[in-house]
Amino acid sequence: MYYNALSPWLRERFGCKVYKLALQGGMTCPNRDGTKGTGGCIFCSQSGSGDFAQAQCGDVDAQIRAAKARVSGKLKDGAYIAYFQDHTNTYAPVQVLERLFSAALEPPDVVGLSIATRPDCLEPEVIALLSALNRVKPVWVELGLQTIREDTAERINRCYPLSCYDRAMDALGEAGLERVVHMILGLPGEDEADMAATARYIGQSGAEGIKLQLLHVLRGTPMEALWRQGKAPVMDIESYCHALAACLAVLPKQVVIHRLTGDGAKRDLLAPLWTGNKKYVLNYVNQYFQAHNVTQGSAL
Repeated sequence: MYYNALSPWLRERFGCKVYKLALQGGMTCPNRDGTKGTGGCIFCSQSGSGDFAQAQCGDVDAQIRAAKARVSGKLKDGAYIAYFQDHTNTYAPVQVLERLFSAALEPPDVVGLSIATRPDCLEPEVIALLSALNRVKPVWVELGLQTIREDTAERINRCYPLSCYDRAMDALGEAGLERVVHMILGLPGEDEADMAATARYIGQSGAEGIKLQLLHVLRGTPMEALWRQGKAPVMDIESYCHALAACLAVLPKQVVIHRLTGDGAKRDLLAPLWTGNKKYVLNYVNQYFQAHNVTQGSAL
């Protein structure tokens, strides 16, 4: 293996196949409700990146049962991670979060909790809650950084500075929580050197895991308008593989690669259309890595 991939890492850690159950916490985002901004990040769909999450119904146990049924053909005698995926999953009173997250961890075959959120939504009492839950079962906090360039962050309407990410990473690390950081490759105005610089920064910031995601243009997002105006070109698969290789080369070997690609909902995907076939993309990427001797951490 050319990189520290999530699936074998999970099997080694938990002793079995582990599958994520994408759930909804019913929260919004401070970048949507006017607290920090409106409209969200310009690439984000109305579902808040939760296109494949189980429908929110106010009952976490019911969501988990339904999510298990959806993946029943993919997992036999394995375990699960409860993944609160859409929008900002610490953007609620701590009492609400405690009820949601405790319920998600209750099933015996749920071995961990993963929470997608923003660095500016991690108040001390929230981190204290997550730290307490982490003593019951492992808790990961997933932060949507996307880029270290402040001008790009402003362009995509991220609505928090890099210093906010730094403070959140330090606070989570001090609390003993595992941190998974999201970055997007191919953001408008960024070249391969910019992408590699973001990956290097993430590795140096202490992240235990990373999700590498290609920019998707989704119907109904502000990014769609930029793309139609020719201001947001998308990458072809060869260029994406080359950029991935540059990012992997500057990531420490112990950083777990949670994702090498992503797939937007096909009903809304406008570009690049080649990402719609995830199996094809992963096979292409791995063949590219083999042909070019790509190795995680080779440039450190």
